Amino acid sequence: MSTSRSTTGALSAAKSSKRNASSRPRTRIRTRARGPVVRRTAGVAVAVTAALLLAACGGGENGAGGHSGHGGSRTARPSAGSSEGAPSAADVAFAQQMIPHHRQALEMSRLATTRAASPQVKRLAERIEKGQEPEIRTMSGWLRSWDEPVPPAEGDDAGGMDHDGGDHSGSDHDGMDHDGMDHNGSDTSGHGDHGGMPGMMTGAELKKLAAVSGKAFDTAFLELMVEHHQGAVRMARTERAKGAYGPAKEMAAEVITAQSAEIEEMKGLLGD
Repeated sequence: MSTSRSTTGALSAAKSSKRNASSRPRTRIRTRARGPVVRRTAGVAVAVTAALLLAACGGGENGAGGHSGHGGSRTARPSAGSSEGAPSAADVAFAQQMIPHHRQALEMSRLATTRAASPQVKRLAERIEKGQEPEIRTMSGWLRSWDEPVPPAEGDDAGGMDHDGGDHSGSDHDGMDHDGMDHNGSDTSGHGDHGGMPGMMTGAELKKLAAVSGKAFDTAFLELMVEHHQGAVRMARTERAKGAYGPAKEMAAEVITAQSAEIEEMKGLLGD
């Protein structure tokens, strides 16, 4: 009888426990959708991979793409022997002789600032200076890039065109010689031809020009500059005929056009 009561009590307790368990509120554990996280993680991975690939490609352009190895970019400089043509002896002669020729034109033009009486002469002198000074810089740059001597300015102690210890002042390039003869056999040693360059003034002529002013200066300046320009045109025509370097031939064409027009202008001012 006692065993039966014990069994009945155990069953009652089990049922009570089950009822209590069923009466408790159930707690739901929600899990966040993993789709966006997975997609976001995949996107980051793709971006990182793309960045690594770009960095690798960029490093491979250091030599071919013109980028320097020190963090900066550098524009590749075309060689003189590319599409512009390799310079010939005539190109070197043109630059080496036109530089002092232009310098003398600048010297004459600067005298006009304080000595000329005619406004037209002063304006002409200003145009000559503005046009020829940049050409001197350009031609000097060519010579340096070709490893050729640049003619020194007046007053330099170089003793001629010398950058390696040798005297280049008498070198015979395929252009105008320094002995007063060009390669066509024409005599260039007459009045106004100085150092083998046609149209160059002598030191005495320049001193005479610097000693006058007013109308006398205007006349002397125009007469001398016409002759000077005519010499430059002759030199430019030689470059057009014998030169090989494209930019030098283009400059020669510009010299012919500009200075021929100025010759006619100066002749008009002289009344010729």
